[in-house]
Amino acid sequence: MHLHIDDFSQDVARILLQLYMNFPRPQAVYVEDISGPDQLDEAGLHGKRHMACLGAMLWLAEEGYLRYQSTLYQEGIEQAVLSNRAFTLLTATGDPDPQADPDLPVSVQLERATLAEQFRTALAARDSTRISALVRHFLARAIA
Repeated sequence: MHLHIDDFSQDVARILLQLYMNFPRPQAVYVEDISGPDQLDEAGLHGKRHMACLGAMLWLAEEGYLRYQSTLYQEGIEQAVLSNRAFTLLTATGDPDPQADPDLPVSVQLERATLAEQFRTALAARDSTRISALVRHFLARAIA
């Protein structure tokens, strides 16, 4: 897969998870919190990676996964909150986790099976292949 698609998947997962963890409270989402620090060039412009992350935020809003009040220049978005559609998708169970522990209580197994929890686990493990697969799964479910 192309590197920019991997970056997009990482950004989408981080943005959605950050909003999920604070749901339903609107909040600011900053590009640097999602994609890391950016160095302005000699003309004072942000780098491609920074702008791609901002683009992912705006794309998620245009596609109906989140709402926001305004942009914070090119630094992020303000008063952002998940849409009902995104919240429903994130709290739905995803593909079964092959590493699931059958000895855990059913309630814990169900929580770990949600896409939000799978995003969190994959991000913590820095598993870019799994993150990309989960984002594709999330986006595909949104179409169905």
